Amino acid sequence: MYQDKILVRQLGLQPYEPISQAMHEFTDTRDDSTLDEIWLVEHYPVFTQGQAGKAEHILMPGDIPVIQSDRGGQVTYHGPGQQVMYVLLNLKRRKLGVRELVTLLEQTVVNTLAELGIEAHPRADAPGVYVGEKKICSLGLRIRRGCSFHGLALNVNMDLSPFLRINPCGYAGMEMAKISQWKPEATTNNIAPRLLGKYFSATKQSGLRIYYRLIPYINGPIYTGSLLIISANALHLLRVCIFSLSLAEMRCHALLRNSPH
Repeated sequence: MYQDKILVRQLGLQPYEPISQAMHEFTDTRDDSTLDEIWLVEHYPVFTQGQAGKAEHILMPGDIPVIQSDRGGQVTYHGPGQQVMYVLLNLKRRKLGVRELVTLLEQTVVNTLAELGIEAHPRADAPGVYVGEKKICSLGLRIRRGCSFHGLALNVNMDLSPFLRINPCGYAGMEMAKISQWKPEATTNNIAPRLLGKYFSATKQSGLRIYYRLIPYINGPIYTGSLLIISANALHLLRVCIFSLSLAEMRCHALLRNSPH
């Protein structure tokens, strides 16, 4: 039952530390009846250093804060225009291994980019997704009590120059890419629905109904965002409804039609 439902929260632009703390609290307090969640968020400029990170890979952070993270991997950069997708999943309940989850997330991004006409691929020696030799998506997870948190960061239309201040993921001279280099009209608002659609397609949950309502995660402005309640059904259509607080309107995007049985 619970593996057939998932909550998706659209949190907008937020500082890194409160969201990280909320992820930890969610994971530490969840039980077998807690629904899995996906959080979509952008962060204010920040460098995060993963568990395998080394100080020498942070070259000149300047005015951008550096925060230690317990995710896997090394140093990376988050900023506006980057779509972050945190996956808070009960892997035991979903019978999903860690390697399978990594592959699932990488394939989600590859399929999202393919729909835009961008040929991308994962690399066996370095988690993430690449266009040619340039990295367009970073990946870092943490597993606790059989549940995942952290996730992926897809460069959409962000300023890439802060990556020059670090060795991204520990690789000196690694070039970064963003979707808007190929699709100038790309924004997180129009990429997020595609990313969600490809994620659920890759999990073979092609028939989904999404119920939308606005709800705060925690009382206060930091966690207020949209909530999508997703459950499997017999329809072969995925409709993602995004509520825009600034425009006070709901836009529904039909993402998957006539999915194969």
